[in-house]
Amino acid sequence: MLKAINTKILLAILAALTAIGGALTYQRHEAAKAAAAAAKAAAILQQQQKEAEDRKAEDEAFRQRVEAAKKKHNSAAAHEGKSWQKYIP
Repeated sequence: MLKAINTKILLAILAALTAIGGALTYQRHEAAKAAAAAAKAAAILQQQQKEAEDRKAEDEAFRQRVEAAKKKHNSAAAHEGKSWQKYIP
């Protein structure tokens, strides 16, 4: 009878240890998945920031080209206003 009680206690302990081991394994697996997701999110964020910086640099270069073109095209118009003052009919 004592041997049967000891066997039942040992089986209960073994079942409890198995449940704890399973829980730890599951927790470790979930932590690994979370770490992988965080790394992926960080990589995506870094890529988005790089694209935003590139876009900002392209916009700035475009603005500079537009300003240069505007100055080039408006330079002749600046002197046209004086021509009518010299016109003698």
